[in-house]
Amino acid sequence: MKWTRRDVLKGLGGIPILGAVWWAGASNAVSKRRKRSEILERLNIQPSLPPSVPTIGGDPIRVGIIGFGIRGEQLCRSLGFATNEWKEAMKLAAQEDSKHSALKDFMNQDKLNVRLAGVCDIFDVRAEKALASFNTDDNKIKRYKTHQEMIRSGEIDAVVIATPDHWHAPMSIDALENGVNVYVEKPMTHTVEETYRLKKAAQKSKAVFQVGHQHRQTMSFRTAQDIISKGVIGHISLIQTNTNRNDDNGAWNYEIHEKASPQTIDWDMFLGSAPKIPFNKNHFFRWRKWWAYGSGLSGDLLTHDYDRLNCVLKMGIPNSVMASGGIYTHNDGRNVPDVLQANMEFTNFSTGSSQVEGKEKGMTFVYSATLGNGFNRPTILMGHDGTMELGNRLTIWPDGSSTKYAEMLEGDKMNPRTPIYQYDPGANSPDAVSSATSQYFADKGLMWTYIDGKRVDSTFLHMREWLSVIRNGGKVSCGIQEGFEEAIAAHMTGLSWKLGRRIDWDVENDKIKTIEGIDFDQVLLADPFAKSEELEPDIISQV
Repeated sequence: MKWTRRDVLKGLGGIPILGAVWWAGASNAVSKRRKRSEILERLNIQPSLPPSVPTIGGDPIRVGIIGFGIRGEQLCRSLGFATNEWKEAMKLAAQEDSKHSALKDFMNQDKLNVRLAGVCDIFDVRAEKALASFNTDDNKIKRYKTHQEMIRSGEIDAVVIATPDHWHAPMSIDALENGVNVYVEKPMTHTVEETYRLKKAAQKSKAVFQVGHQHRQTMSFRTAQDIISKGVIGHISLIQTNTNRNDDNGAWNYEIHEKASPQTIDWDMFLGSAPKIPFNKNHFFRWRKWWAYGSGLSGDLLTHDYDRLNCVLKMGIPNSVMASGGIYTHNDGRNVPDVLQANMEFTNFSTGSSQVEGKEKGMTFVYSATLGNGFNRPTILMGHDGTMELGNRLTIWPDGSSTKYAEMLEGDKMNPRTPIYQYDPGANSPDAVSSATSQYFADKGLMWTYIDGKRVDSTFLHMREWLSVIRNGGKVSCGIQEGFEEAIAAHMTGLSWKLGRRIDWDVENDKIKTIEGIDFDQVLLADPFAKSEELEPDIISQV
């Protein structure tokens, strides 16, 4: 199916085509219809349809899940496997609220040619939960005690890695070196050194490697690519993007399972390369709060925003990063900041110019985050000729000083206070969002997108793409190069925050510029408050 200019103009007349494309300032008056038609002819924006994906034929792909926690369960649902507990909870939720459609959406999800063949989790309760739900006559599933055992078993074609960050690279490298396909959650790596090692392993391996940035499947972001490539908003000099959360889940204070103990958790395996400390339930379930296992706001949440803008702009690694912030809301023993401001400079970047050649060059990317306030702040791309607000839908305003649209502005065909274009693929699919944190994920394209006016899980589309490339060949949308750029940008930000100075990228040598006497990986892994991990109390066990 192809979009034509005539289709777009028909859509403006009130016929919804895969959502709504409209000029917000137009009424039904004939003169204004002519104005908006003229504007859209000038913009020539083509709303994006999802790419075609070849059928995943042949024998079922044998997939193993490594890490069956919160994200691991979500990824399994995208593969078509939901636990009995989740299905019962969603059934009850639908009975209480007729608009709650999670179970219905799951049941209507297209079936992938997958057999969930193995689970590996160091918490017995989680592994047994997976076995109880997925080990059926139609799907035989085996528990593996370690990821090495799973990868070397010869019984697994592909692994999904949803573990703490410090295990992402070691497990991915092990799988790639053994010819096993990899889908790994972000951030791709935990240190600078392993970022290069993983890149080398992926380039040498014939296995397919995909990073879990599912927003690359969101239709509004694909449409934004068309808008940028056509210079609709001109040279972009500033991007503002944000994280806004104000609840326990958003601050990584996840539930502590009542059955957690040294007898049910392989604590040594959890620690891996992290400092050796006594068993600590707080660290195990809320690992994102410590640099030893997680990557803080820079690796956990900034990576979402960086990659979703990188997939639109192809801006690559920043020339420099400056970061600031601190722990201002959650003084609970964590050592990663809960407020972070990062300025990334792209000194030679350009999206094209409507002005004199050479006048415009360079862009600042500003990321602002707080885990202490849930007020929604949109992502804004500011260009000389227009401004784009980008989320699950996108809106464009002309700039009053635009060179490209000067004639239309002077002729009152455009108004800086009135959007000239809006793409809302979910216009006919109202969604109930239960919390500010859920709204945060939804607006960034991390939960769903829309195809033919129907809501579709973005993660399902991303995993389907990965599986299709495994079976049919081709290229994934977030492979090793995209993951490399994401990881380096995140590490530069973490280093800047910890060192309190600007971190520069050496373009010619493809590395972070060295600082005399500084070991970047030691800095990334260290506790910035010089507090001994061994002395920290297990807060939860004392309650």
